[in-house]
Amino acid sequence: MKIAHMMEGYAEAAAAVTELVGRIPDEAWDGPGLGEWDLRALVGHASRSFVTVLTYLDRPADTEDVDSPEGYYAVLPALTGGGIDAASVARRGRDAGLALGDDPAAAFAALAERAVAAARAADPDMLITTIVGGLRFASYLPTRTIELVVHGDDIAAATGLDVTFSTHTTTQVATVLARTAVRLGHGALLLRALTGRADLPPGFSVV
Repeated sequence: MKIAHMMEGYAEAAAAVTELVGRIPDEAWDGPGLGEWDLRALVGHASRSFVTVLTYLDRPADTEDVDSPEGYYAVLPALTGGGIDAASVARRGRDAGLALGDDPAAAFAALAERAVAAARAADPDMLITTIVGGLRFASYLPTRTIELVVHGDDIAAATGLDVTFSTHTTTQVATVLARTAVRLGHGALLLRALTGRADLPPGFSVV
């Protein structure tokens, strides 16, 4: 994945979700979001795509433990005992939502601006320390683009508002997710599903 394409995918996703969040009506913030989250918590969770970029850029690593964006997602199950700790994720989302304060849309936009600027200024080859260990910033940033696109779509679904991502960004996200499926051993299943020869199991996910 070319560095310029990786960066522009993140910036474009950040802009699209920021614009979407800016259209959320005041009365909707306490309404349904996703699962046990209200809308504020869902948007808070999406904002962590900015917070973690800013945080991890201040945490250099000495070794490269993960070699790619798909490697990041593939190693998570091993670190979490076979599955994501849903309670911890839910709690972080609620905390992040509360951290957005009295004007969550403005706070979200400010975080997006800071994170995109920091990402543009960063050395793509810099090793950073993340939840999965050390990896290059160029390998980490596409995972944040995925989070923005996926949760941007969640926000749109929860609010009835529309959000559009470019073909470039959507392709970038779909490519990393497909590579993750292959890395996790689901390549044959994915090929059969994409060619109409089988259905994916209920609840199938690679993240």
